[in-house]
Amino acid sequence: MKFLAPAFVAALGFASAVEANTYGPLVTPAELAASIDDVQPILVDIRNDGYAEAHVDGALWAPYRMFRGPAENPGALVDLTALEGNLEQLGLEYDLPIVIITEGKTDTDFGAAARVYWTLKSTGFTDLSILNGGQAAWAAAGLPINATVESSIPSELNLSFSHEWLAETSDVEAVTTGAAQAILVDARPEDFYLGRKGHDAADRPGTLPGAVNYVYTSFFDDGAAAIRGASNVDELKVALGVEEGKDIVSFCNTGHWAATNWFALSELAELDNVKLYAGSMVEYSNAGLPMENTPGLFRNLLNQIGF
Repeated sequence: MKFLAPAFVAALGFASAVEANTYGPLVTPAELAASIDDVQPILVDIRNDGYAEAHVDGALWAPYRMFRGPAENPGALVDLTALEGNLEQLGLEYDLPIVIITEGKTDTDFGAAARVYWTLKSTGFTDLSILNGGQAAWAAAGLPINATVESSIPSELNLSFSHEWLAETSDVEAVTTGAAQAILVDARPEDFYLGRKGHDAADRPGTLPGAVNYVYTSFFDDGAAAIRGASNVDELKVALGVEEGKDIVSFCNTGHWAATNWFALSELAELDNVKLYAGSMVEYSNAGLPMENTPGLFRNLLNQIGF
């Protein structure tokens, strides 16, 4: 079990992956604005609130809650039939360029975009990008914002879910017991990793046995909402202890912060075999499985009241 301080990775960034899609995993406001009339991508605003007041010109509304599980397990996969119906109403097509837009006010906003990107990729969509910096960056560049509720022509989809980028609780348990090999990467801030804090829906605080702590904020400059873009992937591999052919499993509390790590490692750094543990520590802890850094009852009580 290792903790990797954010200062260690302050200078790291990543080159955009060479993808067979329109923009690559990330697109800047300037790049999107310069090509939007020719390319005509589908713009998807995933903010839960605020769409009716103002949004990127032409963006459709698909709130983040559409891609999340119930309150008792927010990281759980959504019902595929319900998701299919929602995406059909948006008019999404498998091979059309889709740009995901979130608020862009804090680094944690990026996790929502990354989780939606992961969900769409896992259900067969191939031309995906995230607007780096979100709506805030678009507006700051003086680009068009409006309050018109956009409509679309519904499409017909036949969704299936690929497990290529998914780790389930049984997969993670196999790693923690030594029955399988993978690098377990805890994307949460240190207090969660060390068991000083826990998610309200989790049975208990702590982390996965043998996990490395690589905080999602490591991929952002201080205070920035846009993820960094240029690179030293070899240094990242050393920091994580990446071995050829070994899976990397990114997790957090509910698969939100972990989605940022998955996106940075899989889509930007282009590391192989990167998976997201969607249910993360809420699902794992509620399954009653062994954990590390779990405080005793008295220490846990003191942590909850702030001592």
